[in-house]
Amino acid sequence: MSEVFEGYERQYCELSANLSLKCNSTSLLPDGVEKNAKVNEVKSGLDDCDVLIRKMDLEARSLQPSVKAMFLAKLREYKSDLNKLKREFKRITSGDVSHASREELLEAGMADAHSVSTDQRERLTMSVERLNQSSDRIKESRRAMLETEELGVSVLEDLHQQRQTLLHAHNKLHGVDDAIDKSKKVLSSMSRRMTRNKWIVGAVIAALVVAIIFIIFFKTSYH
Repeated sequence: MSEVFEGYERQYCELSANLSLKCNSTSLLPDGVEKNAKVNEVKSGLDDCDVLIRKMDLEARSLQPSVKAMFLAKLREYKSDLNKLKREFKRITSGDVSHASREELLEAGMADAHSVSTDQRERLTMSVERLNQSSDRIKESRRAMLETEELGVSVLEDLHQQRQTLLHAHNKLHGVDDAIDKSKKVLSSMSRRMTRNKWIVGAVIAALVVAIIFIIFFKTSYH
């Protein structure tokens, strides 16, 4: 989930609820300095809402397709809500509102205040629910991040153990290689000794044969 989008969403919900209250209270004020000040406040708030809507739009479109549709659906609701506020603001600031209409608004002030209060409660309730949902999603994301972190630590520990095992096996293989090299040297030395001994034995046998031949030759010569 996008914590950036949810941060903009939280700001928009609070600002939208506040602007709705200001619009309804401004519509009951007579023309004058106080009403103009309220109108300027509402206009500035609507501009801030436009900025937040654009930021949410950019953030939603940068998300993965699996969650983008959900955030864009939320964004359409907020745009509709903002358009409603703008229409209400335009009605309040319209120059062709008749005196009779103003009188009617003032006379129905108490009834309107009650309906406004109900509407605001609903708006605030909806905003609180959205904020709670966003908080729950943030908590769930943090829980998933912690689980992922724990899993990552466990994997790193397993990899470390496997590395130690491989190093131990490598050391053993290195020792075996050393033993094989020593064995080869011993066998080579034994082979050389055996070859030398064969030559010595051959020489001794040859000497004995020559000696026997001389002895036989001398014996046959004197007889």
